[in-house]
Amino acid sequence: MCSKLGRFPLNIAIMASGQICDIDPKVLEKLKQFRFAKKSKGNAAYVFEEDEMYDDITMEDLVDVLPENSPRYIVLSYELHHHDGRNSFPLVFIYWSPNTVKSEMHMLYAGVKTYLQSQADVSKVSRSFGSDWHGLD
Repeated sequence: MCSKLGRFPLNIAIMASGQICDIDPKVLEKLKQFRFAKKSKGNAAYVFEEDEMYDDITMEDLVDVLPENSPRYIVLSYELHHHDGRNSFPLVFIYWSPNTVKSEMHMLYAGVKTYLQSQADVSKVSRSFGSDWHGLD
């Protein structure tokens, strides 16, 4: 039996292969476009469940668009200033889980996190529990 997680086609089920999540290929294609988009400044974010991309968004603005009672998976491209004057835009996979989330929902999302991270091909991971970004810097 599969169930949808959020409004986005991320189906959860324990499959014979041990895989617990099925991701719509269109979402993976959008994520690929996000990963390889040329950025010139600021942060950019892709929120899986919303299937939304945000360009040149501050961390505070990103927190404002996230729901207060539901976890989210986010791939964030942030602007990193190097000492030699170069800028780069590394990616980080964020598992966002506000304090108000029911424990069953938190466990469901936490169980899928590793698989989704591997499919997103992002090695740097951050978890945020609560309602702010403390600890994500």
